[in-house]
Amino acid sequence: MPLAQNPLSVEVELPREDVALITVDGYLDVDTATEFQAHLANQLHHGRQHFLLDLSSVPFMDSSGMNIILRVYQETRQNAGSVHVIGPTPAVRRVLDLTGVSITVPISESVDEALARVDEGPQTPEEPGEQGA
Repeated sequence: MPLAQNPLSVEVELPREDVALITVDGYLDVDTATEFQAHLANQLHHGRQHFLLDLSSVPFMDSSGMNIILRVYQETRQNAGSVHVIGPTPAVRRVLDLTGVSITVPISESVDEALARVDEGPQTPEEPGEQGA
């Protein structure tokens, strides 16, 4: 059986007990999304609340990858958690911007910046009229 044309590499590190740093290398598309999903599901199962998704080595992402990011975002929000995308390539950033995902899921340039955002707590958009209430 031939190897996949664009194999995906996923590495998981735990900078803290409740934080999973997931470094993805390769195309994140319909052919590789299941593997990415399995790693995220495993970390959710082990009680991780915060997900740092390093996409700096992902040259291409289609709607399959984007949908997985949104799914894990929804699941983490139910448990007071968060998802942060780190250093997306220009092509991936464009997909995140065009679909509005970058409005919902914070984008950071480094792991340290993403960890600082985790420490700040949830970033919920303010409702009009809530300022100074």
